[in-house]
Amino acid sequence: MSSYWLVKSEPDAFSWDQMVANRVEPWTGVRNHTAKNNLKAMRSGDLAFFYHSGVGKQIVGVVKVVREAYPDPSADGGDWVCVDMQAVRPLPKPVSLAEIKADTDFAELALVRLSRLSVVPVSKTHWDRLCRMGGWNA
Repeated sequence: MSSYWLVKSEPDAFSWDQMVANRVEPWTGVRNHTAKNNLKAMRSGDLAFFYHSGVGKQIVGVVKVVREAYPDPSADGGDWVCVDMQAVRPLPKPVSLAEIKADTDFAELALVRLSRLSVVPVSKTHWDRLCRMGGWNA
């Protein structure tokens, strides 16, 4: 059974367009223990929303885990990990954080509750609803 996630990236550091251009990208640089544990929990085939944080604050696309957790080559020590992600598709209509916060059904969504965490789980119910909001019937 697949799990669902949301991963954040500052678009001026690494954008959806760069993700698409690179096709497969190691998701490096995570330096929070909870986010690291979420990366370790990801399995090949899991899907994740690609969220532009900072500028934009919106879900813009969907990526898929194509390689499970391995040592993060960008880390200077510690047991930091990364996973490889592959671009799946953009959302036809990006879903903004404002739209998400305006809907009380998303009160328990980790994006809302744990706003500073860069890798968070998404329930199947929330996944399906966010896909519909973004114009994609996954």
